[in-house]
Amino acid sequence: MNNKTEPFKIIVDIDDAGNRLDILLSTFFPDMSRNRIQQLIKESNCIIVNDNKSKSSYKVKFGDEITVNIPEAKPLELTSENIPLDIRFEDVNMIVVNKPAGMLTHPTSIEKEHTLVNALLYHCQGKLSGINGIMRPGILHRLDRDTSGLLMIAKNDYAHQFLSDQIKTKTARRQYLAILHGVIKEDTGTINEPIDRHLTQRHKMGVVEGGKSAVTHWKVIERFDNSTFIEATLETGRTHQIRVHFSHIHHPVAGDPLYGGNNINIKLHGQALQAYRLTFINPTDKEKMTIEIEPEDDIKKLIRILRKKETI
Repeated sequence: MNNKTEPFKIIVDIDDAGNRLDILLSTFFPDMSRNRIQQLIKESNCIIVNDNKSKSSYKVKFGDEITVNIPEAKPLELTSENIPLDIRFEDVNMIVVNKPAGMLTHPTSIEKEHTLVNALLYHCQGKLSGINGIMRPGILHRLDRDTSGLLMIAKNDYAHQFLSDQIKTKTARRQYLAILHGVIKEDTGTINEPIDRHLTQRHKMGVVEGGKSAVTHWKVIERFDNSTFIEATLETGRTHQIRVHFSHIHHPVAGDPLYGGNNINIKLHGQALQAYRLTFINPTDKEKMTIEIEPEDDIKKLIRILRKKETI
């Protein structure tokens, strides 16, 4: 495999007619940022509509032919770091790692070292997908700094597109364990509330009318005197989705002060939230895979305390 996506064509169907070009493309590249898509549209020969260069704001028409050329990744301006990785699966196309709480998934404009990407660059010798730009090579989905658990990483653009399509079509499943404040009476449920940047506290996300669709399914694993242990399954992957959704229904994640879960009297490495199971089709052999890890030590410790009927 090389590290370049082959050109392909999109024919606009009647249901997509009238959408902005950048918004339409975001449905084909769900893990690529809107800014990244707009940059590609500006670059010559990356996004061509009916053999002509276009603009992000162009309203596509029924029958338009869009040619997409994802360029080869530019040399990374990031350092590789020999940071130990907890690898749960690896082959020629992808890798699944268990990210610890406290580690950023990818660098930011401020923090460019000691992230999962820095560790992956060392382990994979720089051979990662370039679809998601210089700062997020190989990253298909992310976990918050203080959330631990499983992440899929693409080693090339073929694998990136193959796995991203599964996230987009909801055939890949991402499941989490969480300990919530308060007792949830129902055994199962779904939270379907849109999420966007908080209207007044811009460092937070929130349930916002007109925001991006966000759906979280959950089921109760165990109840305690004043808290609930649940499994959550993401149908969408918005920033802080699980934390925002359960805070919205007045059951914030334990150990998450940003969203109301600060009433806790034991020290955790992050919030009591863990991505513990991934199910996907492997891009190498096209076989279905499920990778699952045990609850992390912080969650086990909390459960032991709660079973002794101590409060958190």
